[in-house]
Amino acid sequence: MGLFKKKNEHLYIYRLSIDGMKCGMCESHVNNVIRQNFKVKRVTSSHHKNETVIYSKEELDVNKIREVFIPTGYIVKDIQING
Repeated sequence: MGLFKKKNEHLYIYRLSIDGMKCGMCESHVNNVIRQNFKVKRVTSSHHKNETVIYSKEELDVNKIREVFIPTGYIVKDIQING
């Protein structure tokens, strides 16, 4: 996290447990869904861990996060928030 966080910059970190990612293209698709719907600092996904991590300067609406994935076929099982 230190490579992209500026001094004194507060970031919210959202750790999503997502079912349905099977490959690198799935990871890219999930990342694009987040970027298209939210203003985020960074987003990374891992189909091996079934996890997406979002770094944002502002608080995100967790209900909207779940909502934007409904048409994609990916299922957001859990959201943990640090920040």
